[in-house]
Amino acid sequence: MFNDETYYIYIITNKKDGILYIGMTGNIKQRITQYKKKHTRGFANKYGLDILIYYEKFKSATEAIKREKQIKKWNRQWKINLINDLNPDWNDLSHFFI
Repeated sequence: MFNDETYYIYIITNKKDGILYIGMTGNIKQRITQYKKKHTRGFANKYGLDILIYYEKFKSATEAIKREKQIKKWNRQWKINLINDLNPDWNDLSHFFI
């Protein structure tokens, strides 16, 4: 069976060097829109996290979940290094999706 779905892991924040949240989704456009419009509950909404600063694409949910869990176990500095390698100014990357 052909599967053309794409899954993403992402990191959002509230400001440069701010709080980091790592998540996974099969619909990044919808998910980022929810953050921007404050239509989420819990951690991200509580801390005003709505700036997409990092993402990776995957062809399967299993791969994305594995990577999400891997990054969540990392210490903060490793996560910052990952972000800085792709996006050193911590620019909002959501314009690629919404």
